Amino acid sequence: MKYQRLSKEQFEELKPEFINFLAAQSITAEEWSSIKQDKPETAEQELDVFSDLIWEGVLEKVEYLEHFSPQHMFLFQIDGTTINLISIKIENPMVDITTDEGYAWLQTNLMEDAVNLYTSSKILKDDRNNDIFALIQQGANITKGELYSWFSKFVDTA
Repeated sequence: MKYQRLSKEQFEELKPEFINFLAAQSITAEEWSSIKQDKPETAEQELDVFSDLIWEGVLEKVEYLEHFSPQHMFLFQIDGTTINLISIKIENPMVDITTDEGYAWLQTNLMEDAVNLYTSSKILKDDRNNDIFALIQQGANITKGELYSWFSKFVDTA
């Protein structure tokens, strides 16, 4: 398995796609029931292959990721070969930007010395999707990139 198995809830949401996946392998509902009962290891392998296919499809489309912690915000923009980072670090330990109050503080105090903005770029390795998946495993969430876009305009003018 290249990534991680989908959760039970994710499999439930993707039930039609999983049925199509089995059908593409000429596995009927009856055969699937038999495989699950008589060959659980084969069923596990099928679940893993399906999970990897879903992850590949999702990761291929990722353009933006965000990761928040109490004093850090990491905003990633990913293209075909490069991952760009905007990092915001809060030097005030009393501020937690994962809360509404802390985020409001950041918006109000963006130009203060207690707020540091950093940018960086990195060439992606041979497997772009593995790099993205590693960030997701570390807590990043896939987004549409609104925060990245906003901060990139600010960073460009700073």
